[in-house]
Amino acid sequence: MITVSDKAKEKVVKLKHDAQLDDSFRLRASVAGGGCSGLSYNLDFDDEVKPMDQEFEDKGIKVVVDMKSFLYLAGTELDFSDGLNGKGFFFNNPNASRTCGCGDSFSV
Repeated sequence: MITVSDKAKEKVVKLKHDAQLDDSFRLRASVAGGGCSGLSYNLDFDDEVKPMDQEFEDKGIKVVVDMKSFLYLAGTELDFSDGLNGKGFFFNNPNASRTCGCGDSFSV
């Protein structure tokens, strides 16, 4: 399962509202090769659920993940920071053995 912190929930709801997206749009989290640690995170809104996607709902936020990305993201919490030292979404991924300084990429 992928969980969503209260701050991440607030930001996702605001972004969906600002983009005028209806409830058919889910948050799609994925992992791709890249970044300074080898794998990088991606977030987007998507209104399509593919046959092998894993779908979760936490705090009213629907999250979909393709099967390959789920292998890297199982147990991850999506959080959001608006502090002085960085702003944006970040992943608390228990599967990551190393992360880069900015938190955008990781390795397992």
